[in-house]
Amino acid sequence: MGVSGCGKSSVGEALARRLGARFVDADHHHPPANVEKMRLGIPLDDADRAPWLARLNAVLRHAVARGEPVVLACSALRQRYRDTLSDRLPDLRFVHLSGSYALIAGRLAQRRHEYMPPTLLRSQFEALEPPVDAVVIDIDAPVEALVEAAARALRA
Repeated sequence: MGVSGCGKSSVGEALARRLGARFVDADHHHPPANVEKMRLGIPLDDADRAPWLARLNAVLRHAVARGEPVVLACSALRQRYRDTLSDRLPDLRFVHLSGSYALIAGRLAQRRHEYMPPTLLRSQFEALEPPVDAVVIDIDAPVEALVEAAARALRA
């Protein structure tokens, strides 16, 4: 979890490979209306996020029911979003990829996202409620080091 540009997809994919889990990118589950809002530079509100988060919870519950380990890359910026994601999933763990605004803004300036413009980063930092019950990893390191730190913390 974390703001756009923190490395959720890169770290999540690598962590899933490391753990022998399926990788799910929450971005691929947004309804078209959400994608269009973001493409236009309009931040999503809670009403936009509710069905998306419910869908992600269903994906996670389905994987658990099948005994399939899964790593989900999702912003999950607010506690209520994390509560929705973890509904009926008592063993769900969150890894917060944390970094400074300057570091992440610099990364976003170097990449092109399908629909998430760098102008929305400020609104993501404003919405972020850092979790109190998550593994927190500082992202100022190579992906391999972040994956190792996450895997080690999740094993603990």
